[in-house]
Amino acid sequence: MNEFWVLVTGSLVGITCGLTGVFLILRKMAMIADAISHTVLFGIVMAFIITQSLNGIWMMLGAGIAGVITAYLVQVLQSNGLQEDASIGVVFTTLFAVGVLLITLFAGNVHLDVEHVLMGEIAFVPWNTWTFMNLTMPKAVWMLLFVLLINILFLLGFYKEIKLSTFDPIFAMSIGLPLVFLHYAFMTLVSFTTVAAFDSVGAVLVVAMLIVPASTAYLLSKSIKRMIILSMLIGMLSAIGGYYFAKFLDASIAGMMATTAGGIFLLVFLFRPYEGLLMKKRKLVNMNNLTIKS
Repeated sequence: MNEFWVLVTGSLVGITCGLTGVFLILRKMAMIADAISHTVLFGIVMAFIITQSLNGIWMMLGAGIAGVITAYLVQVLQSNGLQEDASIGVVFTTLFAVGVLLITLFAGNVHLDVEHVLMGEIAFVPWNTWTFMNLTMPKAVWMLLFVLLINILFLLGFYKEIKLSTFDPIFAMSIGLPLVFLHYAFMTLVSFTTVAAFDSVGAVLVVAMLIVPASTAYLLSKSIKRMIILSMLIGMLSAIGGYYFAKFLDASIAGMMATTAGGIFLLVFLFRPYEGLLMKKRKLVNMNNLTIKS
């Protein structure tokens, strides 16, 4: 049964991160995910200091606020002349450092450590359960299902607006779409997704699950809907395959999940039909041979 819940949790991480990651890739915001995955630590610690509770709802609320603050500060620095990568670096290192400092000062005696937040431990997930309506499941599963539902509802409700603002923001602004609201709402979703995955893959490795499956799907897709479906499937496959590889090698489960996602990306990058790197080189060699023969 423990193995079942580990697989369910990992699959939900892959599906949820795969769904959210699609628009991170399309909106060219991959590195902001790295920033948010670190700065949510600041939000989690602040939520604990204020509420003196490790309740998942408060943690998620604190993470969401931290994500919005991160996106806002990055935007402010960019608007005032600092380059995007430098803005992200300044914001996430500063807020992450403040989060670590607050843990040492105010949360040293509670189960809230930096290593757990960064690396996670999916093998322990089945032991921390919640019961709702006589249904008992791991806390991580409840949180991931909740966040997945929020992501789905948001995308269903604002799919056209998100799509238009992603590919043609100037036209979207001209017809009065609330671009600021959409941007910060999406950053909040990224924050929620990140904190929901803490118990399984941790804040650092969740970046891989947010970015790599969606990047792989991008290479294989000609439409957003296809990209979304493929990203979710690749995320789930990475989680399940990574678990069994880790079990076989007696290695880190979370690390192997991220490694599996990277391996799938590499295979697609090299061997995808017509446009893969090796396929292009093979086609070039064939063309050169034909030229020489002629």
